[in-house]
Amino acid sequence: GTGVFFLGYILFEVPGAIVAEKWSPKGWLMRIMLTWGIIAFFMAFITKPWHFYTVRFLLGSAEASFYPVLYASIIPRWFTPEERPRAIAMMLTSLQISSIVGSPLAGALLGITVLGFKGWQLLFIIEAIPALLFGILLYFILPDAPQKVSWMTEEEKRYLEDELAREKQKKNDMARYTVWQALGNRDVLKLALIYFMWITGFWAFNYWMPTVVKELSGWSNAYIGFIFPLPMILALIFMVYIGHSSSKSGEKRLHGAIPLAIAAIGLGACAFIENPVINFAFVTLAAIGLYGPFGVWWSYPTTFLSGVAAAGAVGLINSVGNLGGYTGPYLIGFLKETTGSFELSWIIISAMVLVSGIMMLTLKEKARQS
Repeated sequence: GTGVFFLGYILFEVPGAIVAEKWSPKGWLMRIMLTWGIIAFFMAFITKPWHFYTVRFLLGSAEASFYPVLYASIIPRWFTPEERPRAIAMMLTSLQISSIVGSPLAGALLGITVLGFKGWQLLFIIEAIPALLFGILLYFILPDAPQKVSWMTEEEKRYLEDELAREKQKKNDMARYTVWQALGNRDVLKLALIYFMWITGFWAFNYWMPTVVKELSGWSNAYIGFIFPLPMILALIFMVYIGHSSSKSGEKRLHGAIPLAIAAIGLGACAFIENPVINFAFVTLAAIGLYGPFGVWWSYPTTFLSGVAAAGAVGLINSVGNLGGYTGPYLIGFLKETTGSFELSWIIISAMVLVSGIMMLTLKEKARQS
C-alpha cells in the first residue's frame, strides 16, 4: 500500500514537471492540489483491499511533479541562486508544520467515531479539505512571474529579471542542455542515486518510526501523536538554519553531508537502545539530520540547469529518490517479518543514509558558481 503510491508518483513525475514549465506552473499546482484533495477524500470510503491499492496509486499519480514544479519552475523565477537554499528551506517548513499539526490530530481522531464515520475515515476527509481550498486560492495568489505582480516596484522587477537572465546566460555559456541531455547528465544521475539512498531512510523513518517507538515503549497512539511534534519542531529549526547558513556562505556540500551523518548516527542508535526515552532522543537526532539538508539539496540542480531541462532533471531526481519511498518502508516491514525485530533494518537504513552523505561530498562545489 505504501509502495504503490510511489509507482504512480514515479510514472508521472517527469512528464508533469515538463508540462508545468511549458504551460503554467501555478495552473499545474492547482490541478495537483484539487485532484489530490478529491482522491484523498474518497480514501475514506474504501471497503476492499483493491480499493485501497487503486486509490493509493491514483493519489501518487495526482501528487506527481508537485515538488519538481516548486524547485525547478517556481523558486528559480523568484529567487537568485544565492537566495534559493534559504527560500527552499523556508518553503519546506511545511513538511514539519504538517507533522506538528497532523500527528496529534491523527492520534486524537483514530480513537473516535462521528456521525457514523470512524476515526481513520475522518482523518482522510479532514486532510482533503485544505488541499481543495488552497488549490483554488493558489491560482489567484501565485503569479507565474514577478513581472505580473503589483507589490514590486519596476526597479525591483528589472533587478530580479536582470539577475536571473545573467544566471541563465552563465549556464548557457558553460553548457546548453536539452531535456534528454539533462536526464542523462552524469551529475544528475549522481544526484538521483544520492537522493534514493537518503529518501529510503527518510520514508522508512516517517512510516515506521512511530510504530517502532510504540512497540518499544508501550505508549498509546494518542501519547505518541502528542510527542512526535517535538522532533519535527527541532528539525524545522535546523532546516531553516542550514538553508540560511548555506545561502550566506555559498557552501553546499558540507551543509548536506553533515546532517545526513547525524541522521545515520540517530537511525543506527535506534537499533540498539532499548530505553524508550533515550531511544526517542536519537529518533529526534535522526529527524533533524534527515530533514535538515532539504533546502540546500534542492537548490543544487538549478546551479547548472534551467528551464525545461531543470524541470525534467529535478523530476527524474525526485522520481528515483521516491523509489526509496517504496524501498524503505517495504524493507523495514520485510526484515521485521523475517528476523522478528527492527535491528537489522535500521542498521541497513543507517548505512544507506551515511553513504548518501559521503557521496554528497563528491558533488562539484564549483557548480554553485556556474
